[in-house]
Amino acid sequence: MLEIRTYPLGPIQTNCYLILNRAGECLVIDPGEEGDRIIAEIEKMHSKPVAILLTHAHFDHIGAVERVRNHFGIPVHIHEAEKYWLENPDLNGSSRYPGLPLVKNKAADHFLQEGELEIGAFRVEVRHTPGHSPGSVSFIFKEAQMAIVGDTLFRGSIGRTDLPGGDTKRLLQSIHDKLLSLDDEFTVYPGHGSSTTPGEEKDMNPFLNGFS
Repeated sequence: MLEIRTYPLGPIQTNCYLILNRAGECLVIDPGEEGDRIIAEIEKMHSKPVAILLTHAHFDHIGAVERVRNHFGIPVHIHEAEKYWLENPDLNGSSRYPGLPLVKNKAADHFLQEGELEIGAFRVEVRHTPGHSPGSVSFIFKEAQMAIVGDTLFRGSIGRTDLPGGDTKRLLQSIHDKLLSLDDEFTVYPGHGSSTTPGEEKDMNPFLNGFS
C-alpha cells in the first residue's frame, strides 16, 4: 500500500506530494516552496526520501528543489525536454514576476523517459503529457490507482497554455490519450486544487467536450 500526503505550498499554493511506502521510503513530488516545512514533515514521519520527481519545471513547482535535495542528498528527476529549465529563470518563469525571487537550481540528476521507473521499492509509470509545458509528465501508481498529473488536468479545468512551450492541441491530446484512458475510478492529483477522477472529468469538465 502507498500513502499520499498533500501540501499546498507557497504564494500560488502549489501541491507538493509525499508518497510513502511500506518500506519506510518516500518520494517527494514537486517541492515548489517552503523547503524547511517539507523537510520537517518528512523527518516527523521518520521516512527515508529516495528521490525528487518533477511533473514539470515551472518555478512554482521547483522553488524548494535545492533545499530538499541538499538536505537529504537525493537525486532530482525531470523530463529531458526541460533539462535547462531548473537553472534558467527565463525558462522556468520566475523572471516574469518581479515580486518573486529568481529560481536558479542546479541541473537535474536524471532525465525521465516514458515507461516504468523503479526507485527503491517504488514502481511508477511515467507518462509524457506535454501541452502545459514541453516536458510535462504524469506519474501513474497503478496498484494504488492514483496519478500525479502536475498542471495538465484539474478538477473542472485544464492547464494553461499561454506560457512558453504551451500548446492547447497537444495538451488536450495528452489528457485524452494518457489520463482519460485510466480507469474512471483512479484518483487524479493535480498541481493545484483538489483531486478528481477521470470519470468525473469525462462527465463534467467543459474543456474536454469532444475529447472524452
